[in-house]
Amino acid sequence: MTTAGPDPEDLTARARIRDAAMLHFGEHGFERATIREIAATAGVSSGLVRHHFGSKQELREACDAHLVKMVRRLNDQVRADTTYADVNYVAAARAATRPYQQYMARALAEGSAEPLFDEMVRLTEEWLAEADQNRPEPPDVDLRTRAAVGTAMALAVAVLNRQVSRVVGVDLLSPEGDLLLSRALIDIYSHPLMSLEDAALVRAALDRLQNTPPPPPSQEDLDD
Repeated sequence: MTTAGPDPEDLTARARIRDAAMLHFGEHGFERATIREIAATAGVSSGLVRHHFGSKQELREACDAHLVKMVRRLNDQVRADTTYADVNYVAAARAATRPYQQYMARALAEGSAEPLFDEMVRLTEEWLAEADQNRPEPPDVDLRTRAAVGTAMALAVAVLNRQVSRVVGVDLLSPEGDLLLSRALIDIYSHPLMSLEDAALVRAALDRLQNTPPPPPSQEDLDD
């Protein structure tokens, strides 16, 4: 499999400004980052930043749009290799996203980057819909909820990168960390933590809990 070349836009001053913005937004947060500092890092004037993007909010929206476009392209590359025989896309995906990890982690933790999260949920829905066709039993939860939770779990590694790196003893953003993370994820995804029988027991317990009326208020609660 061959991976797509760089986006022509990434060779422009506009792209330098965008990448500089993600660097500053990731390091300092959206509120503390300034147009002047972003312009200096990009090697342009503040006026050129405003010419291309208008405002700091519009600049952040452009950052999110770039990440959405990148994630969509990487997903298409993975789908092109249905046998998983070519792992070049793994290295390509890591290399493409590494410069933006801090921005993504901070933006997601602060509750922004909604377009990125929504696109990742949409792509996850596609993967789950295909996987559901081979499930031995019907899903217990709707597709979108499972996709949203699965996406959040996948992004948790990026948000908690420093904590995970500290515990495992290697920087997950390094080539060695990339390989370790990939092996760990493959092992986790290929070995279910719960058997179908145990899952059925837990679902039954949740059903009983859902159908159990709440206890009446105590006298102490009534007195309060």
